[in-house]
Amino acid sequence: MGKVALIGDVGGHPDQLRRALAWLGVTSERLPPELTVIQVGDLVDRGPDSAGVLDIAGKLLEDRQWIQLAGNHETQYLPGGEIFWREPLPEGDVTRLREWWADGRLRVAEAVRTADGEELLVTHAGLTLACWQRLGGPTSATETAAILNERPDLIWERGEHGRDEDAGPLWAESGAALHEPWMGYFGVVPFGQVHGHSTVVRFAERTWRCAGRIRHHATVDWRARHVRVRIGGRVFTGIDPGHGRTGADEWRPLILDDAHVTTPSRR
Repeated sequence: MGKVALIGDVGGHPDQLRRALAWLGVTSERLPPELTVIQVGDLVDRGPDSAGVLDIAGKLLEDRQWIQLAGNHETQYLPGGEIFWREPLPEGDVTRLREWWADGRLRVAEAVRTADGEELLVTHAGLTLACWQRLGGPTSATETAAILNERPDLIWERGEHGRDEDAGPLWAESGAALHEPWMGYFGVVPFGQVHGHSTVVRFAERTWRCAGRIRHHATVDWRARHVRVRIGGRVFTGIDPGHGRTGADEWRPLILDDAHVTTPSRR
């Protein structure tokens, strides 16, 4: 087995993506043979140069070791999507995203098996309890990821608002929608998760933005900007660094040593 690195939301900041790649030892347009990278979506919007981010990702997507997930900011540009960002991408970049979606380079979910045999589901925003139950309650992350990749209709499920647990795996908010329902579940939590999109803390202020129940089960790596919430013997890890308009001062990809992806490629 090799190493799996998971990169959180980039949000239109090519300098931040280059920083993450340099930290991973990526010095060219190809990844080291032992490294697989999963980027959890939201490559675009907010920052100064979404096209620059897409240029970097596009080159790395030529290598099957780069796995690109869709975020809600990408899906607004896909066929059937509704533009919500006030500064939409130019047509050329929209075409590029649609091509990635059509040929399978842009996908909804991935599954990773760690060195100790645990499976992790990786999506942009996390899979809520309600959405997992709608899928039929699959017991493995690999099966769940495969179903999500075959049911892209769920990318449009926003719920009534981000705190609605009916929100799909590209829209659910950390805390009320993602964590609290799983904490109240009396069954077996089937697998851990890794997600971006939102977080239960404000990294810059080092303060919490969630209920005390979640805080009691959470640990924060303030430097890396990772939040781990323990639920039913599993760990849900949030890796959105919260770049906003200006970019985070410091953050890190999440590294899983001796791990590998388990979801069949669609390419």
